[in-house]
Amino acid sequence: MLSVTPIPAFSDNYIWLLQAPDSGAWVVDPGDGAAVCKALDERGLTLDGILVTHHHMDHVGGLDLLVERYAPTIIGPDNPAITQIGQRVTDGDRVTVLGQTFKVLAVPGHTLDHIAYFCAQPTPLLFCGDTLFAGGCGRIFEGTAPMMYTSLQRLASLPADTRVYCAHEYTLANLAFAAAVEPDSGPLRERVAAARLLRENGEPTVPSNLALELATNPFLRATQPGVAHALAHRDGVDADDPVAVFAATRAWKDNF
Repeated sequence: MLSVTPIPAFSDNYIWLLQAPDSGAWVVDPGDGAAVCKALDERGLTLDGILVTHHHMDHVGGLDLLVERYAPTIIGPDNPAITQIGQRVTDGDRVTVLGQTFKVLAVPGHTLDHIAYFCAQPTPLLFCGDTLFAGGCGRIFEGTAPMMYTSLQRLASLPADTRVYCAHEYTLANLAFAAAVEPDSGPLRERVAAARLLRENGEPTVPSNLALELATNPFLRATQPGVAHALAHRDGVDADDPVAVFAATRAWKDNF
């Protein structure tokens, strides 16, 4: 059984620390190497490996320091710009982390090289970087709206009890937007209240789970009448075209 702990970094990043009994440790997307070193030192751990989802500096900026100090295995997308990666992986590959098998999923859109890591057993886990957020999704910097929609639908097809480990504490802002899209949603009101309470207590709102995302995240709900009709009314898009609905939702959020 993997233990997963957030390491806060910068203003709103989470670097995920993975541990298993009688094993070392791995981290996911270490943008801040010093924060990782501090967390490992506090726990008396060494770093065996790193998973990388994409090339943005708030996800890879700490690699050089961690390589120098620990010489870990580094697994990541087949992008030569991330020079520290020792094992480059693509869609469908499988990697072993602390005795658990993770499947690599290509999820381009936020960036073209973006990948996610999914572990089915014993509890489904998803490390999705900046593709799917709690209550939202990443901006489309390098891909297209159809590409991002396809990537999100791929994640949406995973088991409903999948724990979703995204890389940022954006949840309250995302849910404020979600409430603008679906103002009459009871499940969304409940989620907003729960997220506010967590933040008031200084606790992270992530991980989420996929069932909750499917019920409240507008970027996974383009086929739902409430979202489709809201965007058709607001932007005149075809309510029966989920890609168009998604693209309009993302454009609305970009300027929200």
